[in-house]
Amino acid sequence: MKFNIKYLPIIIGTTFAVGILLGGMLDFPNQNHFLAKNNSKNKLNKLIDFIDNEYVDSVNTDSIVNRTVDHILGQLDPHSVYIPPLEQAQVAENMKGNFVGIGINFYMYNDSVTVIKPVDNGPSAKAGIKAGDRILYADKTKLFGRKLPSDSLFSKLKGTVGSEIEVTVYRKSEQKKLKLKIRRDVIPLKSVDVALLLNPTTGYLKLNRFAETTYEEFKTGLEKLKKQGAKSLFIDLRDNGGGYMEEAIAIADELLKDKQLIVFTKNKKGKIDQTFATAGGSFEQGKVVVLINENSASASEILAGALQDNDRGIIVGRRSFGKGLVQRQMDFQDGSAVRLTIARYYTPTGRSIQKPYSKGNENYFKESDSRFTNGELYEKDSIKVVDSLKFKTPKGKIVYGGGGIVPDVFVPLEVEHGNEKTAYFLQSGVVGHFVFEQLDKNRNVFKGLTFGQFEVKINATDLYFNLFQKYVFENGLDLKFDQNKPLVKRYIAAEFARQLYGEKYYYEIIVKEDAMVKLALKKS
Repeated sequence: MKFNIKYLPIIIGTTFAVGILLGGMLDFPNQNHFLAKNNSKNKLNKLIDFIDNEYVDSVNTDSIVNRTVDHILGQLDPHSVYIPPLEQAQVAENMKGNFVGIGINFYMYNDSVTVIKPVDNGPSAKAGIKAGDRILYADKTKLFGRKLPSDSLFSKLKGTVGSEIEVTVYRKSEQKKLKLKIRRDVIPLKSVDVALLLNPTTGYLKLNRFAETTYEEFKTGLEKLKKQGAKSLFIDLRDNGGGYMEEAIAIADELLKDKQLIVFTKNKKGKIDQTFATAGGSFEQGKVVVLINENSASASEILAGALQDNDRGIIVGRRSFGKGLVQRQMDFQDGSAVRLTIARYYTPTGRSIQKPYSKGNENYFKESDSRFTNGELYEKDSIKVVDSLKFKTPKGKIVYGGGGIVPDVFVPLEVEHGNEKTAYFLQSGVVGHFVFEQLDKNRNVFKGLTFGQFEVKINATDLYFNLFQKYVFENGLDLKFDQNKPLVKRYIAAEFARQLYGEKYYYEIIVKEDAMVKLALKKS
């Protein structure tokens, strides 16, 4: 199987990519509001009808309408967008926090649906599906050797709660085919990846997005950490592109005191809506550290800004993305939707952290790339701040508006031994493929080991490091890892831990040597 440095991560059967930085108040307006008549609107409707009825060739007017909508929204701002039906269905499911299916993590390996790991206590696990199983048929539909697109494949495995599907699997370890009946059920899509202790008194929560269930997941994780002795809390929002504003507000409310301002929004008519914390937050006293980077956006910035502006803990990392626009969604009958910017949001001190977009959408989204070339990801002094957008927190700390949250403690891009290409490559999904293939050759190599015993065994030699280096060469990439051996070995060990023991153990290994976490522990 060939790959390159843009290789997509392992396809996880329980998750979907959000695809768009949401970060808005996703309420649903009365659609009649949008039906007011004027000549321009009538002109567009008449033109579409004219083409539909009279044009000399057959034309898909739906596609014309879609392109027209895209063009219109393209004249507004980068976050006012049209979302086609399939993409909208995927985004909605992702943000709901669950779906109905069979509960497996999988990827296509040699044109076969290959189970990486069944979801713990999920329908597949209960039916007897094991890691390494190849799913050959879903009922009578052949799944192998067909290069099925993801949406078609998902549709075969999803269904209604309680519905039954018979799968035919090939179990390599036993060299036989099995027919298993699986009763579909609700499968959670976690937005809080992990809750663990960094040390006896410091808890760590990693949030990957703000979905409908994020606040409840956060509360559950926080209570668990407090029972384990956590007095301080790290909230990791790196690479969290946002989601539902209300979820970020609810989390901020748990950390801020009664009547402290969390966020306010202002629309084009000047109407201001303020949101304040309420009494009885579950973590109003302990130390708080928030980790952000250049991919932390929208709802992540609302949470980070609320805590920074109220002098509640410290923000550690690199300047965030810079999205301070609020969207409202309008749905169409065909399943598509338009998400329109209706307001700007402001942090408690009055900062708008929306970065400029006057040079067009392409330049807007490429601005994050320019941070590599202008040195901002490596030196705090390279961050451009505007003195006229200077604000003060209640305790006198200077904070800036005009484009993202500037951290209190800057941490340069983690480049171990000077090779950033290796760091990005290790997060591309290739390590997951390599680890799966190693386990697929011999699933008994770590059988019966506790996690502690596993860590000792995998770190005792360079066996898997050498095999991974060979694997990369054989797949056509001239990347040499000798100068990055500790980093590479850590990612390999973490991925083995994830596939053998679960997500928590991946982070148990990765976080220990995380440069941002280590510096934050020293500063907090």
